[in-house]
Amino acid sequence: MSKEQFSRRRFLSSMLAAAGASAAPFALNLAAMGTAAAQTAGDYKAIVCLFMVGGNDPFNTVVATDPASWSEYTRLRGGNDNGNLALPAPGQSRGLLSITPNTAQTGRSFALHPSLAPLKTLFDGGRAAIVANVGTLVQPTTLAQYNAGSVALPPKLFSHNDQQSVWQSGGPEGTASGWGGRMGDLVASGNGNATFTSISTAGNTVFLSGRSVRQFQVHPNGNPPVEVLTGSLFHTTPAGNSLQSIITASSNDPMEKEYAAIMQRAIASQSVLASSLPAAGANGVPDPSAFVSPVTGQSSVNPLAKQLQMVARLIAGRGGMGAKRQVFYVNMAGFDTHSTQLDDHAELLAKVAHAIAYFDNMMASLQGTDMRKQVTLFTASDFGRTFASNGDGTDHGWGSHHFVVGGAVKGKDIYGVFPPSGEGHALDVGSGALLPTVSVDQYGATLASWFGLSAAQIADVFPNIGNFSTRNLGFMNAA
Repeated sequence: MSKEQFSRRRFLSSMLAAAGASAAPFALNLAAMGTAAAQTAGDYKAIVCLFMVGGNDPFNTVVATDPASWSEYTRLRGGNDNGNLALPAPGQSRGLLSITPNTAQTGRSFALHPSLAPLKTLFDGGRAAIVANVGTLVQPTTLAQYNAGSVALPPKLFSHNDQQSVWQSGGPEGTASGWGGRMGDLVASGNGNATFTSISTAGNTVFLSGRSVRQFQVHPNGNPPVEVLTGSLFHTTPAGNSLQSIITASSNDPMEKEYAAIMQRAIASQSVLASSLPAAGANGVPDPSAFVSPVTGQSSVNPLAKQLQMVARLIAGRGGMGAKRQVFYVNMAGFDTHSTQLDDHAELLAKVAHAIAYFDNMMASLQGTDMRKQVTLFTASDFGRTFASNGDGTDHGWGSHHFVVGGAVKGKDIYGVFPPSGEGHALDVGSGALLPTVSVDQYGATLASWFGLSAAQIADVFPNIGNFSTRNLGFMNAA
């Protein structure tokens, strides 16, 4: 066969056939390259993970208000003996906010926490949806199977560090890559600069760790200049000169080589950011409005809104970064509400709603362009909490309810079967903590499908997805 006859397609087919099963990752990356090549010049999509660190209480976030559910809610969460965790009914002062999903769940009615008024506006406007009872699962699991230990279960349930990792990566603490990073691996070849594929505004996170793509971390106020570029380090020129020599010189020392590589990446990325990132404030991406506490009435800066402002600035600068597909991570701590839950949770959810509403508003007119259909934000958390009070708060649970927000979301609806309220039902693993009925894999796979990943790529990112008959929950509109 001549060189002319030996086409690129046949060459690749021959290589894959020879490699056998070991060629799967190579094949998946080739598929991603093909997908990227087919994208139009104006094509862009971003996914933003908002992680509520500590385990958000689902039962005061989205509340079932039909008579039977409300009776259990007030019985187990109301009254001095139970810590007064029950929120006022809809229509009462500072009461729950009623919502009406497009798809009725027979005999049920629902409301949101009073701090979530901005999210109610997005839900009613069709730009936000609720996914009910999501949690870490290996396969569909019944209460009998859980109690008998007859099926594989997620490792180290109810442990903060491990369940944060299982949510973000599929494995316990110490797992090397997360599903956001694995998605980044598959789309990075379509970006002009792979450095800006997976970006965190909240420090290091396994969610964005890829097998090949490195997560890029940026401070909400922007990365500080790399001091060594000025020829100084610790404000001394000799130290700066020494560091410059390490960065630029060839070395066989593994630590020197790795440090040099990190610094070179930092210098290169800082140069790109400096030329691409719009300013924060009146001359660029507007600052968030002041956050007003529903508990104290005091005004302050919302740190989560500042993180999302940086995400908005990075999206606005996508052209200079050559970005077509990006995965972002922001977070907010404080959701481990073992005590003083009523006030703490009101403050936390108010900050979440304030920040999401600000971000949605920025996406609506980002430098004159409506980006809402191209950017999807979703919430996540370690786990849910117990339905029953511990006397002043709640304890670690499992399943929880989450929000998906964006112009591509099939909003004003609740996806998944909303669980019973109270204790002693078929999903109660103890004190009313929920056995999940929607897996993180299904939740993430639905987002990944909208992001443009193929079924084979989704199976690579979410190894357990094959255990579930429903792989797409349907809360995203087709691309």
